[in-house]
Amino acid sequence: MDKSKPVWTWLVFLMLALVWGSSFILMKRGLEVFSPGELGALRVVITWLFLIPFAVKHLKTSFRIHWKALFAAGLIGSLIPAFLFAAAQKGIDSSLAGILNSLTPLFTLLIGMLFFKTHPRWYNIAGVFTGLGGAVGLVSVSGSGNFTLNIGFSALIVIATVLYAINVNLIKAFLSDVNPVAITALSFFTIGPMAAVYLFAATPFVNTMTYVPGAAEGFGYIAILAVVGTGIALMLYNRLILASSAVFASSVTYFIPVVALMWGILDGERFKPGFLMWVLMVIAGVLMVNTSSLDRWKKLRQRAERVNFLR
Repeated sequence: MDKSKPVWTWLVFLMLALVWGSSFILMKRGLEVFSPGELGALRVVITWLFLIPFAVKHLKTSFRIHWKALFAAGLIGSLIPAFLFAAAQKGIDSSLAGILNSLTPLFTLLIGMLFFKTHPRWYNIAGVFTGLGGAVGLVSVSGSGNFTLNIGFSALIVIATVLYAINVNLIKAFLSDVNPVAITALSFFTIGPMAAVYLFAATPFVNTMTYVPGAAEGFGYIAILAVVGTGIALMLYNRLILASSAVFASSVTYFIPVVALMWGILDGERFKPGFLMWVLMVIAGVLMVNTSSLDRWKKLRQRAERVNFLR
């Protein structure tokens, strides 16, 4: 572990894994009542309303200076992915969704190297693939291990992970001097009205709430998803991005299958020996992504060699 990183970064990392690992079940419950379009828009609108008090505080400072980057962050990091994931959940199971979502750190790494001039070490790159392998392996031994690949619906999640990767690098490159709460609140301040117009003008949301049985319960699931899984979680996530590396922050997606596994065991699923091996592989990958200890060890060794040479 890179001991230069505060303990709180790891606590936030684990908290995000727990919250986002539970988000798929909330989306599934919401989609039992609402359409993907309604769910995507409603998720953004509720988050926007929740964050308005935080946005007002930063309007005259951060928003005036960084509004273009904040709008881009809201659009590609929240608005579009909210609709893509909602639509994809109608066509693929959560196991495949978990695997595809784990592509986020890989795309973060590639986009950072190609467009944002990041320079990861070889073991950071190896960590990305190790964590991805662990996530895929973990899902493969969970449940039946059979995945039905629907190219169209799967492509929606792949596109969302690319957008997430662009957003993480964008925040690291252009919003590093902005308060993480301000980034979250102001990015939703720019996209919330658009989502609200779509929700009330282009979807049957009002009729659904009025006439469809179970609508209030479904609304409750989406509200939890929006406030906890989007609003609060994104504040923490943006803080993690700025305090660490973009790839490390995005590697939280590797732990989503781990959290799903925990829910399965609590629900009566039989524990399999292979689980532990893949979980350890995920952990090893995340540690490799975040470490710089090998660099420090190499420098210390080179310094010792120079001292010995001078003697």
